Amino acid sequence: MKLTIVEDGTRSLLEFDSKVITIGRAVDNEIRLSHTLVSRHHCRIEDGAEGTWLLDLGSSNGTSVNGERVMRRLLADGDQVTVGKVRLSVHLDDAPSTPTPDETQPIPVVNEKDPDFGAEGFMTNNSDMRRERDNLAVFARITAELARETELVPLLRQIVDSAVALVGGERGFLLMTEKAAETDSDGTVGINDLSVRIARSFDRSDIVIPRSRLSMGIASRVLDQERAILAIDAAHDDRFSGMASVEDLRLRSVMCLPIRIQDRVLGVLYVDNRLQHNVFSESDLEMVEQFAAQAAVAILNSRRVAELRSRNERLEQSRQQIQVLNEQLGRKVRDRDTELAVVRAELGRERGRYDYTAIVGASNGLREVFKQLDKIIETELPVFIHGESGTGKELIARAVHFNGERRERPFVTENCAALPDSLLESELFGHARGAFTGAHRQKQGLFEQADGGTLFLDEIGDMSSQMQKKLLRVLQEGEFRPLGMDRKVKVNVRLLAASHRNLEEMVRKGEFREDLFYRINVLTVDLPPLRERREDIPLLAEHLLARAAREAARPAPMIPHEVMAALVSHDWPGNVRELENEMRRLVVLAQDGLTIDHLSPAVRERRSAGSAAQAQAMAENPGDIRAAVADLERRSIEAALAQAAGNKSKAASLLGISRFALQRKLDKYDLGKTRGREDEDEAQTTVEETE
Repeated sequence: MKLTIVEDGTRSLLEFDSKVITIGRAVDNEIRLSHTLVSRHHCRIEDGAEGTWLLDLGSSNGTSVNGERVMRRLLADGDQVTVGKVRLSVHLDDAPSTPTPDETQPIPVVNEKDPDFGAEGFMTNNSDMRRERDNLAVFARITAELARETELVPLLRQIVDSAVALVGGERGFLLMTEKAAETDSDGTVGINDLSVRIARSFDRSDIVIPRSRLSMGIASRVLDQERAILAIDAAHDDRFSGMASVEDLRLRSVMCLPIRIQDRVLGVLYVDNRLQHNVFSESDLEMVEQFAAQAAVAILNSRRVAELRSRNERLEQSRQQIQVLNEQLGRKVRDRDTELAVVRAELGRERGRYDYTAIVGASNGLREVFKQLDKIIETELPVFIHGESGTGKELIARAVHFNGERRERPFVTENCAALPDSLLESELFGHARGAFTGAHRQKQGLFEQADGGTLFLDEIGDMSSQMQKKLLRVLQEGEFRPLGMDRKVKVNVRLLAASHRNLEEMVRKGEFREDLFYRINVLTVDLPPLRERREDIPLLAEHLLARAAREAARPAPMIPHEVMAALVSHDWPGNVRELENEMRRLVVLAQDGLTIDHLSPAVRERRSAGSAAQAQAMAENPGDIRAAVADLERRSIEAALAQAAGNKSKAASLLGISRFALQRKLDKYDLGKTRGREDEDEAQTTVEETE
C-alpha cells in the first residue's frame, strides 16, 4: 500500500508493507505529522479480512474521508483522507499517483549505495536498518521518560502505554502485588496475589473491569514458569487449548512476560491484539523484554523515592513534635525558674508555721500578716479582713480555712455587693418551692451548705441594714428559717467577712449596725496595698506573667530591668488584680520581646496620683531640676533593690554602678534603713564569728 502525503504544500510518497499504519504527532507513529491540529495518536490504517480500514483513535479534530468525517471506514483506491490540514491519498494498487497542479513535489535524491532508498528515489520504511534506528530512538525516549517519572501510578500507566506503542498492540495490562511497588516482600507470589494495577487501551484510555478483560490463565503460566510467552494466534495455539478465557475473549496476538524486581518475579506485563493475528514477532518480544527490565528499574527507583518521601515526612513530623515539645519544655522551665525564684525569695523570710504558698510575697508588711494569721488560724472566732479592692482578701480567707481545723469541710463564698437584698437573702438562707415568683424548686442556702465549714462574705459593708439585722440574728442564735418554710435550720459555721470600706467609720455615721460590727470584728487582718509593699511587685509580676502564659499556651516573655522599674514605680490603685490584668495584657502583646512600649499608658508613665501632683508642682517651679533628678534616682534605686530582692551587689549591677556608689546613694537618700539581704548575711556571719 502506498500513501501520498501533502503537508504544507510538500508532497511525499511513502510505501508500506506492514498491516497496521499509525498516524499522529507522537514519535512512535509510523507516519509522524507535525501539524498542530493532529493529535498525538490520531488514527490508524490496518488491513483486515474485508479490506483496508481507517480507524479514528479518538482524535480532537476528527478524521475525514473524501470530505466526510468518519470514525471507521473501509477505504478504496484513490480515497482522500484528511488529518488536521494534512491530506493523504490512498493507493491500494501499484500505480503511482499523479500530482495535481497546485501540489509541489520534492526533488528525488538517489543514492544507489544507500539501501534505504528505493528504485523510485524515495525513502521507504521497510528497511531493517531504519526500523532498528527508529526503535532505538523510541526506546531511548521512553527510557528517559521512565527515569523522569517518580510517582508510582503515573509511572505504571506510562509503562503500559509505552509497551503497547512499541509493538503496536491493542491493549496492555500490568499485574502486580499491592506491596510490590511499595515495600520489599518475601516469599513466592501466586496469581491470586496479583491485582491488575493498570489496564490501558491503544488510545491511552483506561479499561473498566480489567480483570475480566485478559486471560488470567496465560498470566498465571508466565508467573509460574517465569518465562515470556508469545502467541501469534492464541485461539489456535495448542498451549492454550484448555483455557476458556482465550476462547471467550477471542484472543489472537498475545505477548506476556514477567516483571523482575531484585531477581524476584513480582508482576506480569500483558499486551494483546484481538483484531489481528501475527502482529507480534520475536524481535518485538525481545525489545519488550529489554523494556520490561528498564521498567523494573524505574519501579524500584519509584519505590525507593516513595520510601524516602515517607521517611522524610515522618522525620518532619518528628521534628515538628520535638519543636513543640521543646517549646512546651522551655515554657515549663521558665515557669519553674520563676516559681523557684519566688520560693527562694520567700524562704529568705520567715513566713510562719502554716502553708501560705498561694499568697505570693516576701515583704515586711506581708510577713506581719503571716504572723497574725498564725494566731488567728488556731481559733474558731470570726475574722474581719480589711483591705483595698484587689489586695487578695479571699486568698487570706482561704488560708484561714484550709490551714485550720475545718479544712475538710466546705468553704463557701459570696459577694454581698453583687446581689440585691431579695436575692441575697435567698442565697444565704435558701427558700422553699413556690416561696416567691420564680422559685420553681427548693434551694439550699449558703449557710446550710457551709455547715461545719467556713462562710466567707466579701464586701459585707455594702449589705443593707435589713440584711444586716437578719445576719446578726443568725450569728447570735446559730439558726435561721429559709424563705417559705416553717422549720428552722441549725448550723455551725465560722464566719469570715471582708470589706474595702472602713466599717468603724460607717458605724459612727450610722451606715452599719454597731452590734453586727462587734460580732464580725472579733479578729482583724489589715492587708497592706501593693504600693506599700513594692518589694513584692517583682515576685508577683513574674508569678502572674508565668500563670497568664500557661493559660494562653504561649511562652512567658522575660521582663527587662526598665520594664520592671516601671512596674515597681506604679502605685497600682487596683492592687494585685490590676497587676494580674497587666500581665495578661503583656502575654498577648509582647510575643517578640517585652519592651516599655507594651505597658499600658498609666504604668508606662511611672507616675501615680501622688507623683502626678508632684509633677504638677514641679511644672509650676521648673527651676528645681535637682529635685527631679533626685526623685528619678531614688525611684530607680528602689526598683532595682526590689527586683534584686534586697541584694545590693545585684542591684548595683542592674543600675550599672559599683556597689560602693550604690551605698553612697542609699545614705544620701536615707534608703539605708532597710538593709539588703546581703547586709543581713554579712551581719549574721559576723555574729557567728564573734561567738
